[in-house]
Amino acid sequence: MKTKVFLTSVLAACLMLASCGKSYDAPKAQLNRADFQTEIDGKQNDLYILTNANGVEVTMMNFGARIVSICTPDKNGKFADVVLGFDNIQPYLDNKTDFGAFIGRYGNRIDKGQFTIDGIEYQVSVNDGTNSLHGGVKGYQYCMFDIEQINNQQLVVSYTSADGEMGFPGTLNMKATYTLTDCNSLVIAYEATTDKATVVNLTNHSYFNLAGDAQSVLDHMLYLNADAYTPVNDIFITTGEIASVEGTPMDFRQPTRIGERINNYDFDQLKKGNGYDHNWVLNTKCPKELAGKLADPVSGRTLEFYTNEPGVQVYTGNFLDGSLKGKKGVVYNQRAAICLETQHYPDSPNRPEFPSVIVRPGETYKSICIYKFGVCGKAACEQATAACDKKQNCEKAAACDKKANCEKKQNCEKAAACEKKVNCDKKQ
Repeated sequence: MKTKVFLTSVLAACLMLASCGKSYDAPKAQLNRADFQTEIDGKQNDLYILTNANGVEVTMMNFGARIVSICTPDKNGKFADVVLGFDNIQPYLDNKTDFGAFIGRYGNRIDKGQFTIDGIEYQVSVNDGTNSLHGGVKGYQYCMFDIEQINNQQLVVSYTSADGEMGFPGTLNMKATYTLTDCNSLVIAYEATTDKATVVNLTNHSYFNLAGDAQSVLDHMLYLNADAYTPVNDIFITTGEIASVEGTPMDFRQPTRIGERINNYDFDQLKKGNGYDHNWVLNTKCPKELAGKLADPVSGRTLEFYTNEPGVQVYTGNFLDGSLKGKKGVVYNQRAAICLETQHYPDSPNRPEFPSVIVRPGETYKSICIYKFGVCGKAACEQATAACDKKQNCEKAAACDKKANCEKKQNCEKAAACEKKVNCDKKQ
């Protein structure tokens, strides 16, 4: 695989620590550090906190290099935790969940756990029926990472995966730098090298609910900069087709309420996944371009994501079933959150027509994912809330918010003009 190249200017822009917003006196995530401090696989687990000038706070731990909490403000400056997780280490050890985890060596599925590199056939760990999912029985989400805290806004996680671990070839030395900027962006920059040709597909598996109550994301608005997606068969393996989203429930090229079409089981792909659990083929070519946006019209919180990866797996918590209690005792029911996993396509090791995931000695795997948190303008949020209350359909209100560009200009006069005609371009 050709070495992925970061654009220096992109990283420089992302990592600038100049203040980009109003400062708030934010509460902590209310996690007890002692509840996470324990020895796992001979290494000490602990909590690490990133915080910026605006009071945004990200908490991580060694086990699975997991993001345990992300606290961000709503349109009124009220902070809430917007990711699923537990308030002590034991449920992470007792349950096979991926909450907030660093995923690898291969994120997503590999058919039968088999692939061939340079004429050599490999069989890796199978843990999802007949398939390998997220690295196998003990993917990186269940491994202990070293964490070096650089400062209050940056830390580096690292892990060495031995040759043959979970069946994958090559010793993989990897690290990821997590930077929380004063623009409220969480920048995750991955790097990895190997001593033998191998496959690599690293991602983050945070479950987001921007309302902060972990109740449902069905009223969240989703925009994806993608004209196509990769359909799956009955066992969730990609068919190899690159299918157009045109005229299907997979079309999020305009902001659309997640619950608008999620139960349209006449559309075979939604029936197979019990909702959205698919890879979208992104139109974007570099991290400067917006890959997608999530918005909660009630709280006003927004989440944009940027990446140099060709795809994103969108998973709407279809198999959360109420059996897990998370932070503050909240029960995690079906569709309580959404995952936005930037990635190469599923089963790429067996699909030469897909972008390659092979990394060879002398090459450096590089990937970037940027989660940028924000709030929509007050008028736009109020309109979106009203639309949801009346019609359970926020498409038009979210389109107004996007066109008015309230986040950038702090000026929402145009949003008011959209109440009847949803025409943000009209001069008042």
